Amino acid sequence: MFADRAKIYVRSGKGGDGHVSFRREKYVPNGGPDGGDGGHGGDVIFEVDEGLNTLTDFRHIRKYKAGDGQEGGKRNCRGKDGEDIIIKVPAGTVIKEAESGKVIADMSGDNKRQLLLRGGKGGNGNQHYATSTMQAPKYAQPGQPAQELELALELKVIADVGLVGFPNVGKSTFLSRVTNARPKIANYHFTTLNPNLGVVDLDGAKGFVIADIPGLIEGASEGVGLGHEFLRHIERTKCIIHIVDAASTEGRDPIEDIYAIHKELQAYNPEIAGRPQVIAANKIDAVYTEDDPVERIRAEFEPKGITVFGISAVSGQGVKELLYHVSGMLDNLDDAPVVFEQEYFPEIEKSTTDEPFTVEYDEENDEYVVEGPRIEKMLGYTNLESEKGFRFFQNFMKDNGILEQLEELGIEEGDTVRMYGLSFDYYK
Repeated sequence: MFADRAKIYVRSGKGGDGHVSFRREKYVPNGGPDGGDGGHGGDVIFEVDEGLNTLTDFRHIRKYKAGDGQEGGKRNCRGKDGEDIIIKVPAGTVIKEAESGKVIADMSGDNKRQLLLRGGKGGNGNQHYATSTMQAPKYAQPGQPAQELELALELKVIADVGLVGFPNVGKSTFLSRVTNARPKIANYHFTTLNPNLGVVDLDGAKGFVIADIPGLIEGASEGVGLGHEFLRHIERTKCIIHIVDAASTEGRDPIEDIYAIHKELQAYNPEIAGRPQVIAANKIDAVYTEDDPVERIRAEFEPKGITVFGISAVSGQGVKELLYHVSGMLDNLDDAPVVFEQEYFPEIEKSTTDEPFTVEYDEENDEYVVEGPRIEKMLGYTNLESEKGFRFFQNFMKDNGILEQLEELGIEEGDTVRMYGLSFDYYK
């Protein structure tokens, strides 16, 4: 089965913690700080691999993690950076945040490589915090945390022209005649399972890429049958060839079919339904009635601005005229590929500003306890033994509403506040 969707989990590397150590040499018993910095965490990178054409590999491996940065060492030794993880995807893969469905990256056009999640920075060792008044700092900065995301990957076929139509109207036969594609051709009443791509080469005109979008059925836009699974493949096409069975070999009315398919496209994405179209009235070699069905189709749709060509995909009759017409349509359209704009920015969406914290009174020890991931990180970033650093931390507590919550709990001057093993006396 052609795999065009997958869900995976990705995580960048955590930054290594800075190190706390002091020089200890034979004649320097009380040397200064020499704790090294932590290494940076590895990044999560997506890269286009031209040799891939499905997302099958992601059905077997669903978790991808970059390497963590190494902790700093003694003697100013910096920790080793974590290894990046490079995830290979086929061209045309759209990467979305799984819960919101917002686009993070579109791996098509010029975008062959995308840094998706940046690894955490390594923390500074205690050597960075020595001052004239604090020559032996006993703390270091922790490494920044890893970032993680649940992703939805979707493969959207990259083609200039999409073939649409009900199953068994001759799309696969048409594609095999006009391109180098070799789709399986048989009397399937359900649908071709795989979108087939082929290149059309024309003498004296610009060639183009054409895709046989698997046969649609009524209700496809609502998820009926397999149609909904494949409608996404038409999103990149610049124009549409709508193939119908003009001979009604299975008793279907071609005009009703055209309206039915247009209704499905409109329901799925009105912007796609509004793209330039041409109708290929196929199987004219099998027409044995006096009434000309092609003229009936022309009378219905050409007043609406849609050109109709009578063709036979089997004999080749009328096919060349259709292809040159489509090439001319493409010449009047923008050359730039259809690329989906970024809607989700991991660095902003995953910022730590909303991380929770708790403020509680511990009756047993008669002290107020403040905890939470942001508090722990801020303690690691701040030199609390300097007046400037302590004032900075106080402002942080005020700006985040922590002081207000302490006052609501009834704290008074001189009471003790504990944060991760550090205790302070409270003063306004």
